[in-house]
Amino acid sequence: MTGPEDDDPKDTLQRYLQAGREAVLWKLDGLGEYDVRRPLTATGTNLLGLVKHLAGVEAGYFGLVFGRPFPDPPAWMLHDEPEADMWATAEEPREDLVALYRRVWAHSDSTVAALDLDAAGDVPWWGDRSGVTLHLVLVHVATETHRHAGHADVLREGVDGAAGLRPGNDNLGTSGADARAAHVSRVEAAARRAAGLSG
Repeated sequence: MTGPEDDDPKDTLQRYLQAGREAVLWKLDGLGEYDVRRPLTATGTNLLGLVKHLAGVEAGYFGLVFGRPFPDPPAWMLHDEPEADMWATAEEPREDLVALYRRVWAHSDSTVAALDLDAAGDVPWWGDRSGVTLHLVLVHVATETHRHAGHADVLREGVDGAAGLRPGNDNLGTSGADARAAHVSRVEAAARRAAGLSG
């Protein structure tokens, strides 16, 4: 039996990236069109926009950076319109954006499979730090994907209270509505005491 220390580093990085990808898509499950698209923060962050953004991120980092451009990119990937990748227009079906993200995964995975971790790439939008390796790009994209998976966690919880790490594992310390409410009350009481607030 092998342990994590025996894993191939590229396989390990790719496994973590895939876990983040799946977590982001899982946060769409069970929600209607309005809830996956509507702005849920003051900056307009929304669940489907995170999927669209991550598709663009991977297409760039595992495509252009290594001279392996993503085939047939949608128009929004080709134009420099601010925040075009952060929200879905009414004419962009959810299913199409999810399918695009999955196609980008396949393209990214083929780049990872074809190159060694020390393969050189160039990230033109990084300026003076543009020279990279596949190893650095895998770490960067896995980290960004998990960062946005965390955003999706918070957004989804705000929509309907659904929370969790992945199906079958919520990774929460308490379960059940009563236990969760008691925990929230403890946190609120501690915050009020620390701030010197009454009640």
